[in-house]
Amino acid sequence: MPKQIAIYGKGGIGKSSTASNVAAACADEGYRVTIIGCDPKSDSSITLLRGRRIPTIMDLMREGIDIREEDIVFNGYKGVKCVEIGGPEPGIGCAGRGIIVAISLLKKISSAIEDTDLVIYDVPGDIVCGGFVAPVKKGLVNEAYVLTSGEYMPLYAANNICKGLARLEMTLNGVICNSRGALNEEKIVSEFSKEIGSQLLAFIPKDVLVQTCERDGFSVIENAPDSEIAAVYRKLAKSIMGKRDGKIPVPLDDKRLRELTRI
Repeated sequence: MPKQIAIYGKGGIGKSSTASNVAAACADEGYRVTIIGCDPKSDSSITLLRGRRIPTIMDLMREGIDIREEDIVFNGYKGVKCVEIGGPEPGIGCAGRGIIVAISLLKKISSAIEDTDLVIYDVPGDIVCGGFVAPVKKGLVNEAYVLTSGEYMPLYAANNICKGLARLEMTLNGVICNSRGALNEEKIVSEFSKEIGSQLLAFIPKDVLVQTCERDGFSVIENAPDSEIAAVYRKLAKSIMGKRDGKIPVPLDDKRLRELTRI
């Protein structure tokens, strides 16, 4: 059975950058990887495809065509299989519900989820919409990770994610800090991780090289493989691929959450 993980976090916190670099790092180690972008922006796989945007399942479904595997599954860096679910037209429909429909279609016409060592679901939001938790509710995910920074709003979203996971009795396998340069950031996120019953799995320092590579359409792993930030992503990928036992998180109350951001 493949390792199937979901990376959750506040919009704009760097989930897609982290997911794509982890995918590339795992591919470098010889793992068969599939990345499934669940964000309506459909940008989870773009740096694995040298800046190319691929058709989304939702767009093709709206066109009413007979969708084939080759229409929605594309080979990226080192053979990483890339799928973008996309979203509804702006102001119409529910993106979360679209995830459920699209994944069902993907499983029907492709073995991209089954014939792999690692499936990464790059999921937006903070599980306030039931549809976005579809990968967990449908039994497609066996590990969940939360991405945050040391600022209040990303931590608030991370805490909301923990509430959702706890309600579903789903374990949390680790917290990842994508630094925004906040004061005492690593200490804050480390303490947050400890208090919710988890651990800080990786601290990704703020590095302009990440954005530079993204502008050129590449992951750091591909375009700057010998950089210090690439080594951080490789270490994170190794941790994720290692056997890890998760725990159902215990979310904090808002008072404690605000106290943490002041340490």
